[in-house]
Amino acid sequence: MKLQDLDIIVTAPPAPGWGGRYWILVKLTTDTGVTGWGECYAASVGPEAMTAVIRDVFDRHMAGTSPENIELMFRRAYSSGFTQRPDLTVMGAFSGLEIACWDILGKDRDRPVWALLGGKMNDRLRAYSYLYPLPEHEISAFWSSPDMAAESARDLVARGYTAVKFDPAGPYTIRGGHMPALSDIDLSARFCAAIRAAVGTRADLLFGTHGQFTPDGAIRMAQAIAPHDPLWFEEPVPPDDMDAIAAVARATSIPVAAGERLTTKQEFSALLRAGVRILQPALGRAGGIWEGKKIATLAEVAGAQIAPHLYAGPVEWAANVHLAASTPNLLMIETIETAFHADLIRGGITVEEGHVRPPEAPGLGIEIDEDLARTHPYTGTALHLGMQEEPCDYVQANHFQGGAPRD
Repeated sequence: MKLQDLDIIVTAPPAPGWGGRYWILVKLTTDTGVTGWGECYAASVGPEAMTAVIRDVFDRHMAGTSPENIELMFRRAYSSGFTQRPDLTVMGAFSGLEIACWDILGKDRDRPVWALLGGKMNDRLRAYSYLYPLPEHEISAFWSSPDMAAESARDLVARGYTAVKFDPAGPYTIRGGHMPALSDIDLSARFCAAIRAAVGTRADLLFGTHGQFTPDGAIRMAQAIAPHDPLWFEEPVPPDDMDAIAAVARATSIPVAAGERLTTKQEFSALLRAGVRILQPALGRAGGIWEGKKIATLAEVAGAQIAPHLYAGPVEWAANVHLAASTPNLLMIETIETAFHADLIRGGITVEEGHVRPPEAPGLGIEIDEDLARTHPYTGTALHLGMQEEPCDYVQANHFQGGAPRD
């Protein structure tokens, strides 16, 4: 059995677009007719350029190779162009293709992917979700409203979730770390207070920042929110500044989580050395399922846990589920519940009472609705997500729209 054909679909979730402006789905077919699906997460180049990269990676490193030879194909891609170092775009392309290989292998053997990764360690996966606006909420006002956030948190807990994530401390700028405005620190503390009052001890608070602060700014923010006992302080400083991450980890009792913007075990091992104890690989970027398994093993040895990240479509989510099912040091997985997410995989994996049961069907355990994906093409020019050029405003309020597309 050899990898033979590649198809790529760039699909755009309907408004409000939770999960990003578009998702890059890849479909591989072998010379024996077995198909597998993967997803490439959040490329730093546009979808047209990324499509060309994906095709090049497939043609150069994978076509004509057995889908079993994942380690070999990884080393080819990792070493491409005489590099042998993490390359975000190349590894993003490879990650989605690698996920598709596991889908093929599971289908060929009539077994779910988790069964090929050491078996099922976890029958029921604890899940968390971002706080999203409820139908009665005005979306633009939601992101700066502790009261609305508390209502959304209360709704999630009523549905069985035991952890909720939020990130009220904008802005997210291209300028690197900044010192947060006092108004942002105050708003963040009020968010934590309102949400904690709403959920009590029924749910953990997950505080996100998307790498926007200097070490001193992050430590000030941590001090302000610590009284509300968040479970983690996510990506408090820029993702590649390991010394800064280490400084924050030493200065706060809140566990530091990070990893959604990193790729391969090399970068994740640096996080562990910096004191991060909750790793958040996004499997459509981090190197795929097998690399995710290695990252989880590194974390296990270091006494750390993993919480696979998701701000993409349901194919990456399915990959996360299978890794999580086979991982002893799992903390939880991220979910996004929208009709489009569910319909795209024909309801193959669902959230029940805030938890996910790993599928028993072969491969990833999902069936892709190709017609639905193709009838929602991405026609814009913006990237999957973006950051603003304007700096932090220390006079007027700063606002972050929660990842909702603005165009």
